[in-house]
Amino acid sequence: MSYYFNKIVDMPFEQAIERVTAELKKEGFGVLTQIDVKETLKKKLDVDFRKYKILGACNPNFAFQALQKEDKIGVMLPCNVILQETPDNKIEVAAVDPIASMAGVENTDLADIATQVQAKLKRVIDGV
Repeated sequence: MSYYFNKIVDMPFEQAIERVTAELKKEGFGVLTQIDVKETLKKKLDVDFRKYKILGACNPNFAFQALQKEDKIGVMLPCNVILQETPDNKIEVAAVDPIASMAGVENTDLADIATQVQAKLKRVIDGV
């Protein structure tokens, strides 16, 4: 089982971030965090790295439902979406598969929530 789903798009990096953010919003997600991996690695290790951003996306409704079912599920939140530059200057957009990430949590009450979130994240990736 793969732990993510992805898509390659041919657009500028910043435009891809805007599109992903807009598609997340359509599905009820907000972006809580943005980690610029390229910038962080340059600052902390003085290494050059490709464009790579991690968006921490959260759908408050589903997060609340999950927290009611499993009080430590916050260690799995938010749902991460990445954007990275490929060697041929395209952009890969990938999202965590919540069903795969929840597989290690032994709480069957989370299955329906994970399935719904998975469908929404797949629509986000497909919509970019």
